[in-house]
Amino acid sequence: MATQVTSGKDTRNRLSRERVLRAAIEQADAVGLDAVSMRKLADVLDVAPMALYRHVASRDDLIDGMVDIVFGEVALPSSGTDWKQAMRRRAVSLRDVLSGHRWAIGLMESRRNPGPANLRHHDAVLGSLRAGGFDVAGAAHAYSLLDSYIYGFALTKMNLPFQASDEIGAVAQEMLEPYPLGAYPNLLEILTEHVMKPGYDYGDEFEFGLDAILDSLARSRGRAT
Repeated sequence: MATQVTSGKDTRNRLSRERVLRAAIEQADAVGLDAVSMRKLADVLDVAPMALYRHVASRDDLIDGMVDIVFGEVALPSSGTDWKQAMRRRAVSLRDVLSGHRWAIGLMESRRNPGPANLRHHDAVLGSLRAGGFDVAGAAHAYSLLDSYIYGFALTKMNLPFQASDEIGAVAQEMLEPYPLGAYPNLLEILTEHVMKPGYDYGDEFEFGLDAILDSLARSRGRAT
């Protein structure tokens, strides 16, 4: 029986929607979303720009698909799992995913044409909260509070003026140097007694705040809303 042989170039250029989206994500992770264009993406995939439009209708469609893939990387709450444990696991997973896709932080909740992974994620989180004893309004409040914290923390961490913990001392000295010694004693105390201690990592603050929120939600669960 004859076997059709496909050239390496044909195989390389065989596009699919997922291949286009994942190439776009790889580019956005490396250089930022603003630098991702259809022309540049076509160059990366070694195809003509018009070939991309067989798989993505527009730039908005491209971004919708990219965001949907990112949602698919976040751990979903498992049915039968304690709501608090499920929300903690989901929050940590979402934080970790966003740290790898920094361009997506402001886009995750902004899509007017969400994909199946996006919708599945929201449905599963709400389902876990409802199964955990939250009424409809309580589940909405809890979801909003958790996402505000997760996305807000991710955005803050992304915009810190230092990348590694060993840079904090130099950055702090640069910030305070123009001012008289002792002008900001409380800030100086936090910097020297906490932030500049060996082993400090701002990222560790995330779980402290997350646990405080979950404990508060546990206390408010079931109250009249």
